[in-house]
Amino acid sequence: MSASTADALSDYDASAPLTRSTTRWALGARLFLSMMAAGLLCVAVIWHVALPDQDYLAQLVAGAAAVLVAIPVLTAAWNSIVHPSLHGMTDLLVGIALVAAWATGDLMTAALLPIVMIIGHVLEERSLLGSREAIRAMSRLVSTVTRRVESDGSVREVPTGHIRIGDLIDLRPGDRVPVDGIVAQGRSSLDTASLTGESAPAEVQEDEPILAGSINLDGHLRVQVSRVGNETTLGKIIALMETAEQAKPPVTRLLEQYAGPYISLVLLIAGAAWLVTQSSEAMLAVLVASCPCALVLAAPATAVAAIAVAARHGILIKGSAFLEHAADVSSVMFDKTGTITRGELSLLRIEGTEDTVGIVALAAALGSHSSHPVSRSLARLGGPNMGEAVTEVQEVGGLGVTGIEKSLRVALGRQELFDRLGIITTPQPDHDGPIVGVSRGQNFLGWMLLSDEPRPEAMAAVAELRSLGLQRQVLLTGDRARVARRIGEALGLTEIHAEALPEEKMRRVLQEVENGHRPLVVGDGINDSLALKVGAVGVAMGAQGTDVALASADIVLMTSDLRRLATCLRLSRRCRRTIHVNVGIGLGWTIILVALAGTGMLGINGAIVAAVFHNMSTLLGMANAGCLLRFDEMSTQRVPETAPIWRATAAGAAPNALTSEIST
Repeated sequence: MSASTADALSDYDASAPLTRSTTRWALGARLFLSMMAAGLLCVAVIWHVALPDQDYLAQLVAGAAAVLVAIPVLTAAWNSIVHPSLHGMTDLLVGIALVAAWATGDLMTAALLPIVMIIGHVLEERSLLGSREAIRAMSRLVSTVTRRVESDGSVREVPTGHIRIGDLIDLRPGDRVPVDGIVAQGRSSLDTASLTGESAPAEVQEDEPILAGSINLDGHLRVQVSRVGNETTLGKIIALMETAEQAKPPVTRLLEQYAGPYISLVLLIAGAAWLVTQSSEAMLAVLVASCPCALVLAAPATAVAAIAVAARHGILIKGSAFLEHAADVSSVMFDKTGTITRGELSLLRIEGTEDTVGIVALAAALGSHSSHPVSRSLARLGGPNMGEAVTEVQEVGGLGVTGIEKSLRVALGRQELFDRLGIITTPQPDHDGPIVGVSRGQNFLGWMLLSDEPRPEAMAAVAELRSLGLQRQVLLTGDRARVARRIGEALGLTEIHAEALPEEKMRRVLQEVENGHRPLVVGDGINDSLALKVGAVGVAMGAQGTDVALASADIVLMTSDLRRLATCLRLSRRCRRTIHVNVGIGLGWTIILVALAGTGMLGINGAIVAAVFHNMSTLLGMANAGCLLRFDEMSTQRVPETAPIWRATAAGAAPNALTSEIST
């Protein structure tokens, strides 16, 4: 064997991801040596049968085969002593069995046993590869070359790693978005399925954000870079998933705690089997049967599969422990703004006029010249060049906006603005959200009532969580009591805590825990970070949530679809059931196999029989974990679209029917 082969074998770590090139090479080297040993063993068996009077030569060939596989097996066993791990327990037990076979002169067993175990281990790793590759594939969602727009307007291809914040990049149809940015020019549809799990394309236009990893479908875009490398949303996703893959499930940590006593117990049972049966084969069979591969892989294999499935659904889980904890939640506590509501103002209704088309067009034109949240919301109701209809626009001291349209003064703003302009208004409606009026000349056109309304899917999502057993549902918000009560009652949330500061939110969550509940806390902003941290499971809504909220949460939803919460709970419960089944398979199979091996019921080749049945139980558990990869709820979750008032009007809707179409 070459020095490079020996180095690779010494570097081999059974617990390391198979996607590492050194680990792949080492595993390949072990498989190559086992195949060579298998060939020699076949020669030895044929020689033994064909020429029984030259059995010593057959034993010599079998000894050569045993030497070939002894090197990687004993190397792995030594590594398990130097660097103890659960996976190392199997290597150590097989190493002990190999030494015992050599000591008793059973060279056939000494050669065949490691071959069977190595082949079984390769099959186990191949089973895990699909799940791990699903995670690693995220890093291949960006192109290595990007077209950068230079200061002179020319476009030059440069490595994506050379792109910096503030650069302007050029995206053609079919291009993958390499960095996070803001659309500076153009309109297009983006395929964000790899990031959010959403099958429907997302429409983007100027001043809207786009994420690395998306695919530009049909438009030409110029994008101002806002985040690059590991700071992009995709970079953070990859970091979260890598952390989650390395995290140890609770079952694994429990097994690690008792790994030392388990080895001692196995050696005692093997010694007792030898004393009772006077058979070295029974002793070797006990050592092999006690290898806890199925038990050790029960939780990690399931967790890796579940993390990959969750990522496919736009759910990022920071560790498999959080996935298991989600199965135990008994209540849910929602933030309001940006969580169960859109987090942006929308036009609820118009009062005081029948000319909804005219008032919306004028409000959108004036709003496009202001950065105020109300103005921006109204500006979205108009077309891209709507603001050109109004000139000489001025903002009036926080009261509103005025301008000139066809030689007439037009205004958008609060009651105080119209009092200053000497315009008589109709009585202001009773409303718990922002209200703005619109005038043309000295004529007051009407009041526009805006509100941050519940998301389209919020009602269905709340009902779905209730059907999953989360009957206790709490609205926890810093907004005014009147607004919170209206939103909560609309969604059927009976317990409402309003005007809560971050510390108050945290105190409410801790009180929920003290009362015996395990709350699922859902939020998206800085003021939710403390509550997310102290809940049983914290969920941050949307990749565009604040970095503080994303860092504080245990689970991150890439989309703002509330129905992903129910998906997460169903996935976590299925994951836990799968882990319990796999633990049952591993533990039950191991106990039965050890009992049969210890009593000599596995026959004269008990060690080989134990190795075969041991691998069968491991592969059965891996297959059960692999079934989790078929979990798919993406096609059943489509958020209903609601048409803005201006588009509904343009399509020919009657004015008196529009007020019911405006609500979001």
